[in-house]
Amino acid sequence: MEGFTEQEARQYSPLTLAFLGDSVYELLIRDRMVRMANRPARDLHAAKIRLVCAAFQARAADRLHFTPEEEAVYRRSRNATGNTVPKHASAADYRKATGLEAVFGYLHLCGDRQRIEALFGQIWEMQDELLPESTEKE
Repeated sequence: MEGFTEQEARQYSPLTLAFLGDSVYELLIRDRMVRMANRPARDLHAAKIRLVCAAFQARAADRLHFTPEEEAVYRRSRNATGNTVPKHASAADYRKATGLEAVFGYLHLCGDRQRIEALFGQIWEMQDELLPESTEKE
């Protein structure tokens, strides 16, 4: 499938980009975890939850250096009004996580796999710094 132009990708609503980016990001997490070790699905799921939660994604988004175009997508999506905020996340974290997911969705639509991998690699390397002390790195 051929990627969209940046202009075409920008035509999508911020929450639509986040909808797509959520699955792109989660697939990257799942793929990396499975490649690291053949573990029971229950253990993989528990580890995955820590890396896809809004709090972790918000902390990661605060540390990433986006390109100007990615920053525009992030800000537009972070400021978009959604229906609800989950009980387990603060409104600020949820909005930042939505912004991060939108960037992944935008890059996916543009077909920029290299940039997706670069951002994801940075997030993966930040686990030790961003996860609470009581959890171990996967």
